[in-house]
Amino acid sequence: MCDFVDIDINGSTYQLPVVNGIYSNNKAINISKLVENTGFITFDPGFKNTGITKSSISFIDGEKGKLLYRGYPIEQIIEKCSFIETCYLILNGDIPNSKQLEFFSQKIKKFNFLHPKFYEIINQIPNFYHPMGFLSFLTHIMTAFTKSNLIEGNDIYIDLLSKFPLLVALIYRKKIGIPPILSDTNIYYTSNLLKMFFSVSNKLYHHNPIIEDALDKLLILHADHEQNCSTTTVRLLGSAHVGLFSSISSGINALWGKRHGGANQAVIEMLEIMLQNGSNINKWINKAKNKKDPFRLMGFGHRIYKNFDPRAVIAKKVAEKLIDKLGIHDPILELAKKLEETALQDSYFQEKKLYPNIDFYSGIIYQSIGIPKEMFTVMFALGRLPGWIAHWREMKKNNDPIGRPRQIYIGYKKRNIDKSN
Repeated sequence: MCDFVDIDINGSTYQLPVVNGIYSNNKAINISKLVENTGFITFDPGFKNTGITKSSISFIDGEKGKLLYRGYPIEQIIEKCSFIETCYLILNGDIPNSKQLEFFSQKIKKFNFLHPKFYEIINQIPNFYHPMGFLSFLTHIMTAFTKSNLIEGNDIYIDLLSKFPLLVALIYRKKIGIPPILSDTNIYYTSNLLKMFFSVSNKLYHHNPIIEDALDKLLILHADHEQNCSTTTVRLLGSAHVGLFSSISSGINALWGKRHGGANQAVIEMLEIMLQNGSNINKWINKAKNKKDPFRLMGFGHRIYKNFDPRAVIAKKVAEKLIDKLGIHDPILELAKKLEETALQDSYFQEKKLYPNIDFYSGIIYQSIGIPKEMFTVMFALGRLPGWIAHWREMKKNNDPIGRPRQIYIGYKKRNIDKSN
């Protein structure tokens, strides 16, 4: 039997059904018939309190700082799964056994190539074009090279999952002015990506398992995160029956924003400015607390997490291990650690519950690997890809209605055109 809540509007009582999630703190009031029954809609800027769908892909407990992929805690996935196993989990609902993983991996390798026309198109694009705009464009035009892209099918999403690292590597090499290299299907997904990034003609490429492990873990941390801006964009486009590639292309554009995926680049740029100006932590903390000061402390706070971002806790350990193993003296990391320590001891940050989020450390990891700032958000997109695909497929399976938010009109009332003057 359904639970209901009663609401009183202008003296009339209405019963609205309650939608319950798996956890007791995850429930909603179903208002789908609200305007039909009462004449009212809800007003919720930024959709902070609005659920748009039912999903089984990931779950966040913001109060406790917990993140689950398909029910598995992110801490366990990081310790026991590779990125490809995580992709399988997010796309198919459970951890693959050895046969399933082998089949999935071989399928990805089967599609690990690009049509020759792709290279001709890439050569026509100026290298000053931002990598995220580049990635969005290349993802969109994949439509032209894939048959039946408007029809859901396993080969369609595996094709995209397979080709995405090639696009990312091509963009990087285009930006720095070196020719592309072919994919090596004999090695693991993340190892292949790094080889396509950093290998040099006529020189033997040396794999670094420490770097490969750090990047693999960071991709896992980015793989899905409920109904964030870019994921909602993918679902919204898909609800209009837009094809997978075009929907993902739009998600890339949403992720590009500094309030979303672009924040990892903004963190590094902020830390660089601090270093250039004497690394006076208290000065910057006070600027961040001053509402009249336009300065914002990037990498702190999260709309959902009211505790530590569990991804940030893991990313911090990954960053420290990576820099220690590589023997890097990174003043950016040292400054970041001091900034975190100082901020967490400040009553303002404690009261506002402004804890470091994943963006605070992900850029440091990318920088340590040798990936330039402009590519940070592109790498984020690579990690988020399985989540986007899973949500697009789930939306299609649920047959979600086309997204169509309402508004409160505050413009002119009806008026007539008068040209007599």
